[in-house]
Amino acid sequence: MACGSCGTGSPGGCQSKGSCSSGACNRMNVHDWLANLPFADPESSCRIVEVSFNNGSRKDFFKNTTLHYFEKGEMITLEGVNGFDVGMVNLTGELVRLQLKKNNIDEKSPDIKKILRRATESDLAKMEESKAREAQVLIRSRAMARQLNLDLKMAEVEVQADGRKATFFYIADDRVDFRELIKLYAGEFKVKVEMRQIGARQEAGKVGGIGSCGRELCCATWLTDFKSVNTNAARYQNLSINQTKLSGQCGRLKCFLNYELDTYMDALQFFPTDADTLETAKGRAFLVKKDIFKNLMWYALPGTSAHIPLALDTVKKIKAQNKDGIKPEELEAAEIVTAKPKEVEPEYADIVGQISLKSLEKTTRKRRDKERSQQQNEQRPPQQNQPQRNRQPQGNNEGQRPQQRTNNPRGPQQNREARPPQQQQDNRPPQQNREGRPPQNRNQNTNRPPRPQGNRPLQPNRGPQGPKKEG
Repeated sequence: MACGSCGTGSPGGCQSKGSCSSGACNRMNVHDWLANLPFADPESSCRIVEVSFNNGSRKDFFKNTTLHYFEKGEMITLEGVNGFDVGMVNLTGELVRLQLKKNNIDEKSPDIKKILRRATESDLAKMEESKAREAQVLIRSRAMARQLNLDLKMAEVEVQADGRKATFFYIADDRVDFRELIKLYAGEFKVKVEMRQIGARQEAGKVGGIGSCGRELCCATWLTDFKSVNTNAARYQNLSINQTKLSGQCGRLKCFLNYELDTYMDALQFFPTDADTLETAKGRAFLVKKDIFKNLMWYALPGTSAHIPLALDTVKKIKAQNKDGIKPEELEAAEIVTAKPKEVEPEYADIVGQISLKSLEKTTRKRRDKERSQQQNEQRPPQQNQPQRNRQPQGNNEGQRPQQRTNNPRGPQQNREARPPQQQQDNRPPQQNREGRPPQNRNQNTNRPPRPQGNRPLQPNRGPQGPKKEG
């Protein structure tokens, strides 16, 4: 779902008027699975509400002292520094107590600020006006920090909804004396200035992006606490130490290296710790890798490129023999069992003639019939191409006129009977045709009566063999 805060506009089916009550556009989103569960004592429910700012880039806890019940996605007005602030409800109910316990915050602490009311139209308008200044303030603050030659990077500026306070988030490797910078910011922007240092991982979470897995960054969606990640986490998981592949967009080691580290550490407890080398009669075998999921250890003998898998019991047995000065003749390779079933090659089957594509055959048959009819029409003589209705039995040639003429005094049946047969007209001797012309069709018969055509004068009758009269 898109909303106005994303820059994509409010969708047509959005019932929240673009406020995204579902939280789909809200970063650091948390779903309250206990929201619809009834409680025996409603008074014992948690009165603390988790509120997010800047689409989830920052979260804080506020006490609900009003009689209103706030749902997820609502905009509320909060108690701020010398004024008020506006945020979005992110989490309510019993899950907030778990978040308070996770952040070591006492639910009855007097330092927790209060919720004033639901956000009004004037509060939202004031908030939009203050948020519009953030981009210009960020650009100007970076220029002022560069003029003082301070070794810091300004990452983000968050202005309070009423415009009385501004929080500057910066990144620095060492300690920075920014007392002079605070005075310049307060005089330039006319706000109460708060400087807050963040790390490179927090900056990546505020900027956002897509990871190598194809999904949105963990630090921009759900990860809130950042633990240090070192290269030992990659070694325990048998990963190649490649800084290009193991580094994230923040320039640090990727956070997912810690996700499965505990599982690997528990599995490594059963592996012998002093089994990097084994003494054999053929030489010293060196440990190549550990297969934690199959409980195997791979060794390589000198002079050969083959890797031999050994079970954990075999390694412990050989290690005990080496302590007694015994060197085994060879290493017993363990049998590797794969859970993947072996693919069976299908037998060859002749299916020619068993598959019928009726649609293709129907189309091909129609095209073949059409081509055959065209060839027959080209080879047919011209007299066979005339319509069948023109071939009438023999009759009187007098008064022959086309049926389409509306001024014909006789009916269509009489006119059709008076038409001469086609064979008689075509079998006339050539000398009877005037001026030696070839035989013509019935429409050019010379025995027909005169035909009126508009205002033209009628032509006199000409006999079949008489001379041509002057008109």
